[in-house]
Amino acid sequence: MKNIRNFSIIAHIDHGKSTLADRMIQRCDMVTDREFKDQLLDNMDIERERGITIKSQTICLPYTAEDGTTYTLNLVDTPGHVDFSYEVSRALSSCEGALLLIDAAQGIEAQTLANLYLAMENDLEIIPVINKIDLPAAEPEKVARSIEEDLGLDRETICFCSAKTGEGVDELLEAIVTLLPPPEGDPESPLEALIFDANYDPYRGTVISVRIVNGRIRAGEQIVFMSNNATYRVEEVGLYRLSREPQKELAAGQVGYIIAGVKTVSDTRPGDTITHRERPCPAPLPGFREVQQVVFSSIYPISTDDYEDLANALEKLKLNDAALTFQKDSSAALGFGFRCGFLGLLHLEVVQERLEREFGISLILTVPTVKYKFYLRDKTMVEIDNPAYFPDPVSIERIEEPFIKATIHIPERYMGAVMTLCMERRGENTNYHYPMPGRIEFTCELPLAEVIYDFYDKLKSVTQGYGSFDYELTDYRPSDLVKLDILVNGEQVDALSQLIHRMHARERGLKACESLKKEIPRQMFKIAIQAAVGGNIVARTNISALRKDVTAKCYGGDISRKRKLLEKQKAGKKRMKTVGNVEIPQRAFLSVLKSDQ
Repeated sequence: MKNIRNFSIIAHIDHGKSTLADRMIQRCDMVTDREFKDQLLDNMDIERERGITIKSQTICLPYTAEDGTTYTLNLVDTPGHVDFSYEVSRALSSCEGALLLIDAAQGIEAQTLANLYLAMENDLEIIPVINKIDLPAAEPEKVARSIEEDLGLDRETICFCSAKTGEGVDELLEAIVTLLPPPEGDPESPLEALIFDANYDPYRGTVISVRIVNGRIRAGEQIVFMSNNATYRVEEVGLYRLSREPQKELAAGQVGYIIAGVKTVSDTRPGDTITHRERPCPAPLPGFREVQQVVFSSIYPISTDDYEDLANALEKLKLNDAALTFQKDSSAALGFGFRCGFLGLLHLEVVQERLEREFGISLILTVPTVKYKFYLRDKTMVEIDNPAYFPDPVSIERIEEPFIKATIHIPERYMGAVMTLCMERRGENTNYHYPMPGRIEFTCELPLAEVIYDFYDKLKSVTQGYGSFDYELTDYRPSDLVKLDILVNGEQVDALSQLIHRMHARERGLKACESLKKEIPRQMFKIAIQAAVGGNIVARTNISALRKDVTAKCYGGDISRKRKLLEKQKAGKKRMKTVGNVEIPQRAFLSVLKSDQ
């Protein structure tokens, strides 16, 4: 056990985690130059295209130190994006140490701090690593000073490297084996194994990633999941190399996988403890925080024939993504679909793209919303994330919406623009301090509903890409919410209803009406498109009627003949307006949602 090191790479987005993992894999001769490709551990197409990590990946590296000792390094590469921070918290529970990666040009950013606090909560040994020292704009000494002053980490332990060129990677591997502690545990005591991840193999069932804390596990043994007392027989245990490598046993301190014929990933809850059926451990290991969905949206297939396919596709995605939740939903305009919960907008985009690409289903998504609490006059409380279930306004005593604490790191010169952006989004309790010369850490409390639309994009554009953003949910606060309905020709379109703050109702209503006006084809009668809050119309636009020239065949003669034809046309249009239905094309729904992105 003293030759095992379990560690994780944590950092802000784009600070080079996956590239550093690639260099370590090459340095440990795990892959030949011919087989090597960038982002070796990212195995989804969408991860490669966007250059982001979505699921944390584990790999076991054999490393021979300078003194000739052979070590086993269990490396966990983690995502950087705030939406997937639950993956980071799970990965850290399987480690004793963490490499905190910091960009030599950008310095300390919002997610750097968030991940540092996560690592400290887990009592991990932290090695600060300054990456990208080969960049022309790199200032490694300045960043090292701020690590010492702001993060309180020891200057002596800082490693300098460039994951792109490979410079400094050898020194970093030496630092890992000398500075990080080996795992503790007793191979002879009853089995305690912590589940920190699970993914689905269509041929073998669920592949469970575990960290063995005490005891040992072999194929053929009976195991029990302590959360639901389900019993399984172990078929195979092994280590993650570039592919799964079966082993005779896994002992205390090791990180590996177990295959035990578990049918679905939802049966294996990350944070659960596995033990032997005959010789169980006395108590389960402490787990980690439950994952919380914050953004909700309904997904409908464009063709109603695809409903069954969509149901199957979501079931398959859920096998690999435990954070996705869904339940059946229906709409008068769009038919049957599913109401889904996501961790954030990036998570929503990833799920949408995977459904369209991997399963070939064309989708419509409704406007993303968050979960509101409605306190009614009969002293009951209901949680609502779907505008269709908005209670009768007379029965509502008060409405509360979720607030977040946002931490924004920006260069000093963008302070005014960011302050204005936060005030527009109903920000409150703003304060700031200077962690290093020229940079500001700005904290602000914002309603979550104002952040999920386009806050991140706006922040990036007003700070010219230099702003970084991290948030955590704090509490629920009273709010003045209204339900914005869209009416086409007097008929309410339920799929376009939105829950929104009264302050933004008119502006959002105008946008929706203008978008629909461009997309709905003209009819033989005038169509009114209206946005309403309760009984009040807050915005309106008209689609003018197509007019057939009925007097074309009248040439010369008495004017009353023309007037008679025009009166007949007018009466026909009047009758048509009362009985005519307006078909809303699918493009129109999408255009309203796009105007909000």
